Amino acid sequence: MAEIKILIEGYAKKTENEWIASPSTVLIKDNGLNILVDPGSNKKLLLNALVKEKLKPKDIDLIFLTHYHLDHILNIRLFPDCDVLDGDTINRDDKILEYSGNIPKTSIKVIPTPGHAHEHASLLVKTSKGDIVIAGDLFWWRTNEEQKTDYNILVEREDPYVKNKAELEESRKKILEIADYIIPGHGKMFKVKK
Repeated sequence: MAEIKILIEGYAKKTENEWIASPSTVLIKDNGLNILVDPGSNKKLLLNALVKEKLKPKDIDLIFLTHYHLDHILNIRLFPDCDVLDGDTINRDDKILEYSGNIPKTSIKVIPTPGHAHEHASLLVKTSKGDIVIAGDLFWWRTNEEQKTDYNILVEREDPYVKNKAELEESRKKILEIADYIIPGHGKMFKVKK
């Protein structure tokens, strides 16, 4: 079974004239691979988190991006030799390869979850703790905002950056049906109430 470690708990703070934000950055170990999900934008936090895991950037095999918002992707520059994956393509230097289903050579299922962004995708990881979905900004909260996790509140929650509200709600319903736990883009991991 795969192992998951949240390296950075995502945060999003709004000041008078700017956002200070970086997403939940997650390390997945599966089938001998180290996969980093949403490396974020805070270089210092990420490098320190890797050191705590006794890893260096060269030890990361794959980067997975849930979507292309800058706060989620800026740190890919720390991994110049890694393949970078999104929901259906693998980017290797100037080559783009298509895939579907699972991240190649792993048991990690890729699930399209459009709404917040058109290209948004989430990951379903089977672990000894249960089925964990790394959901990117399908769900997210501002720092210090109460995380209410009742089904209807989660499905209908406002997203000021939504690209398609109907798609977002359908994606949220789909993930709430299959997940035991959800790691949001910004906020604490939570247990899904069944």
